[in-house]
Amino acid sequence: MNAPPPSQIALPLATRKDSAAQRIVIGNANAQVIEALQTPERWPFHVAVLSGPPRSGKSLLARWAQGLAGPDRLDVIDDAESADETDLFHRWNAVQQGGAREGAALLLVANVDEEGDHAGGGWRIGLPDLASRIGGSLLLEIAAPDDAMAGALILAHAQQRGLSLPEGAAEYLVPRTTRSFAAIEALVAVIDRISLERQAPATMSVWRAALEALHGPEQQRLI
Repeated sequence: MNAPPPSQIALPLATRKDSAAQRIVIGNANAQVIEALQTPERWPFHVAVLSGPPRSGKSLLARWAQGLAGPDRLDVIDDAESADETDLFHRWNAVQQGGAREGAALLLVANVDEEGDHAGGGWRIGLPDLASRIGGSLLLEIAAPDDAMAGALILAHAQQRGLSLPEGAAEYLVPRTTRSFAAIEALVAVIDRISLERQAPATMSVWRAALEALHGPEQQRLI
């Protein structure tokens, strides 16, 4: 059975530079995560840990989920791996006790390192009681994008920058670049920069120059 093509969701979040709603691409890497984020009442112990590689939209998705549930119903802690462990332990227990916010849930956002370690692996928790509780929570991990999602990400980043890419750009670029959120974002940024520097449309000569700038001349060849 073929996976559905990537799509986008609009996030009701405005940046300082742009008043338009931010968007995030939905694809193989995050579709199941997004589905789970919409039902915090189903999370084990009403706690989930969201992890993923750099630039994968973890914080955006966490804020989107909080907007759906309401800030009084979903508590979000970003960069959880750097937070005070005693405080996290008390926040975990507070959700279990309910208190004044019966039915509330807790979402911990943790960063993945370059080797792919994630919460429970790359997140080295020193407090044993916290480690056991985090281990029993729902672990949601954003994966690497497949070809279809990588192509959609290229087009989405270009659209966000106001960069016009001719038809066939994604098909040419995807096999020649690293399939990671950060690498794809960097590639579109370099294409945009070179296009502006040359005062020329972002056509194949610009794509090639951007690939060479990021990966070296050998990346021009398809393996």
